[in-house]
Amino acid sequence: MLIGAHVSTGGGLQTAVERGAAVGADAIQIFHPSPRARRPTNYGPADFAAFNEAFAASPVRSTVIHAVYLINTTSPDEVIREKSLSSLLHAVRLGDAIDADGVVLHAGSRKQEPLDEAVARSGEVVREVLAETESCPILFENTAGTQGPLGRDFDELQMLIEATGGGGRIGVCIDCCHLFASGFDIVEPDGLATVVDDLDRIVGLDRLRCLHVNDSAVPAGANRDKHANVGAGEMGPGGIATFLSEPRFEDLPAVLETPGPEKRGPDPAEVQRARELREQGLAARS
Repeated sequence: MLIGAHVSTGGGLQTAVERGAAVGADAIQIFHPSPRARRPTNYGPADFAAFNEAFAASPVRSTVIHAVYLINTTSPDEVIREKSLSSLLHAVRLGDAIDADGVVLHAGSRKQEPLDEAVARSGEVVREVLAETESCPILFENTAGTQGPLGRDFDELQMLIEATGGGGRIGVCIDCCHLFASGFDIVEPDGLATVVDDLDRIVGLDRLRCLHVNDSAVPAGANRDKHANVGAGEMGPGGIATFLSEPRFEDLPAVLETPGPEKRGPDPAEVQRARELREQGLAARS
């Protein structure tokens, strides 16, 4: 498992690699522009070259990109649709340029729109992006269970995948905080094993390309997306240890998106804490 962290690109794209190495991360996740803006960052060939050179010289082994939160691929509004398409296209083109392992995407909220129609619109947007890009995968992320945002369970994730045509460039990213907040029983190995069995049956583990590792600041089934530092939330040390030691998650990037001790994201101690909890989970399983 590649324990990693979400890091900033402030000061240049390649600084993300430096920040990842500084916190001891095996994997990094970045935003392509500001997370709450659609306007793309004007990266060019020199930026890509600097990033790729820094990456090759670093201990970091995986990069994923998180698409911005304002994207809504399900919207019937043509203006929102076009802005979402443009933003996602920018993210995936960046992924192509830096050989990212995927662009993590919140498909968006259907609000009061019919589910089938919203899923179909999302599929159309993603298919357009795939047609105009080369190889970087798009990874639908599960949500915290609120009615409206698509991806609240594995069935909705599979609907989104099928709407895109289900090609090899489509995968999923699973966030343990979102699973827990949705009411999935994942804090003990047997419960998590059943959940992963269901993921395999409905979606297929071949589509699982990335993990988000966050404790939950709200109880199980609360249907709210509120991250806590690893082991410091409602999942607790045992729950995080269980998730990080699931045998079928081996070799995946497992990215921390936690607040960190100073609300500035994961620091070296937080990354090391995740590694320690993984080791505890592995020891308990054996």
